[in-house]
Amino acid sequence: MSRLESLFGTARPVALVTGSGAPRLGNAIVRSLAARGYHVAIHSYRSSDEAEQTAAELRQEGANVFVCNADVSDEQQVRNMVEAVKAHFGRIDVLVNCAAIWKPMQLEAVTAAEVRRNFDINTLGTFLCCQQVGLLMASQPNGGAIVNVGDWAIKRPYLDYAAYFPSKGAIPTLTRDLAIELANRNPRVRVNAILPGPAMVPTGLSEEEKQAAIDNTLVKLAGAPRHIADAAIFLIEHEFITGICLPVDGGRTIHSPS
Repeated sequence: MSRLESLFGTARPVALVTGSGAPRLGNAIVRSLAARGYHVAIHSYRSSDEAEQTAAELRQEGANVFVCNADVSDEQQVRNMVEAVKAHFGRIDVLVNCAAIWKPMQLEAVTAAEVRRNFDINTLGTFLCCQQVGLLMASQPNGGAIVNVGDWAIKRPYLDYAAYFPSKGAIPTLTRDLAIELANRNPRVRVNAILPGPAMVPTGLSEEEKQAAIDNTLVKLAGAPRHIADAAIFLIEHEFITGICLPVDGGRTIHSPS
């Protein structure tokens, strides 16, 4: 019996990765899962063309891919997405919640509507996907694994993201709560979170700024999407870990550069 069969009862488990259309962390995760033998559902909202392009590339590599579109802050759209993935594959074994919004904004410019928008997508969206997919997993004999994506900087927030950080700050509590709720229904459902550090260097940075980002880590390395994808796979396939929030940040959580 293969490792995946022992975990999920099938040689090719099904993974739904939200926010995986655009070339960001979710896209790297969905590609890593497909390469590892998972059937994958690529979710997008405003990145449908990029999702279809990723799907076409993965199909050429032999992957079984389904593309779905939903506003994760809309309960009915989330229900419809989960039903569509289940109808296509017959099950969902893995959920990775990467769908999120963030943009810099000075505190003086932040409105109540902006704060609500961040909570609707980053917090409520994560909750709804956990709820709907988690309850499906609880009905499956082999359960399933959920990985949420937070942010290392909720420990040491920086300027101009006053609407964003509170919405990500809720992810650890949400993760622990859903780990308890879903394990109570099926002990083979596990829920964990990753708190990524600077894994994607923003475009437009000078070489000096890029080097500063590296120097701000303890390991003196540039973070990459593959680091986050590797951590997601570790949590997905480790049957004795649940309810944790794993920083993948090169030491930024504990290290404040001088």
